[in-house]
Amino acid sequence: MNEGCQVIPPSMKKQIFSREVGKNTGLGLFLAREILAITGITIEETGTEGKGAQFTMTIPEGKYRIE
Repeated sequence: MNEGCQVIPPSMKKQIFSREVGKNTGLGLFLAREILAITGITIEETGTEGKGAQFTMTIPEGKYRIE
């Protein structure tokens, strides 16, 4: 958890991954989600309001390699 991050209200948690949501935003989170989805990986914002943003990525079983 990064305590300097912007707070994301619960009502916006899913919307932040859409195109052109928010102020002064580009395609960053939208593209990240789309690229990860190609491999079956999901990303969601799971931070607590007032404590900062936190992103959780879920990688499906068998879609990773540890060497």
